[in-house]
Amino acid sequence: MWTKISSLLPVTDPMPVLFVGHGSPMNAIEDNRYSQSWSSLGWLFGKKWPEPKLIISISAHWRTIHTWSLTGMAYPRTIHDFGGFPKKLFDQQYCAPGAPNLAKALCHDLSKLLGPNQVTIDDQWGFDHGTWSVLIKMFSSEKIPVVQLSIPVDISPTVHINMGRYLSNLRRYGILVMGSGNVTHNLGRMDRGTRADKAYEWAFTFDAKVEDTLLRRDEGELVNFSNWGPESILSHPTDEHFLPLLYTFGASQDESQIRFFNTEFYGSSISMRSVIWG
Repeated sequence: MWTKISSLLPVTDPMPVLFVGHGSPMNAIEDNRYSQSWSSLGWLFGKKWPEPKLIISISAHWRTIHTWSLTGMAYPRTIHDFGGFPKKLFDQQYCAPGAPNLAKALCHDLSKLLGPNQVTIDDQWGFDHGTWSVLIKMFSSEKIPVVQLSIPVDISPTVHINMGRYLSNLRRYGILVMGSGNVTHNLGRMDRGTRADKAYEWAFTFDAKVEDTLLRRDEGELVNFSNWGPESILSHPTDEHFLPLLYTFGASQDESQIRFFNTEFYGSSISMRSVIWG
């Protein structure tokens, strides 16, 4: 299956799969419970797990139409895709390298599975804040290459999960698959200044159902997330922040070990719940 990748990377112990609730980009410059947990998690790579040879990041903030894209540049730019934040945040640069040869190999192998022109190489995007605001805390040395994978917005939830299943096999080549979004995400209903253990009832309900669904590995329920009742539309007026979770669910395959962290809320409407499998 991974003929090109296997010619470039040796087999290793399987990497875990990670979904991160990234929340506010301010986490990139703040020392808080979320950024501290990302730093602690990064410390475990090279100790509990091998250090990644490559990180594939599926961020809520890179959306495409019909097909997937992979960043293929040697030095991706840092994208400050937000407004109204302090200059210190806009000054941040995440200088991890890209991986042009590995991106081309991934594109080749995925195209054999999905068909021609279903996956393309992109030389314009870079690292959006769904990727760099997390990794700048997790891997501050910025030496691990990163490739972003876009999210086509016009395909079914099942197809997103199936793409995650394809990516699962990359874990034995030292590749960390990371999704970055939020289990609930409604900026319009944010109530800044509330405590992390406080949230709207609909946010608590949706977040708890996601936890239960993941624990039971109920794929049928998970792909139906937009039809869980009124809490679905309140939790995700648009679904791009939920879709990275589908990729990581698929990539985790049948892992029996699942752990949740950062299970609090930000601004009452954004769940920071994060998941690691493996």
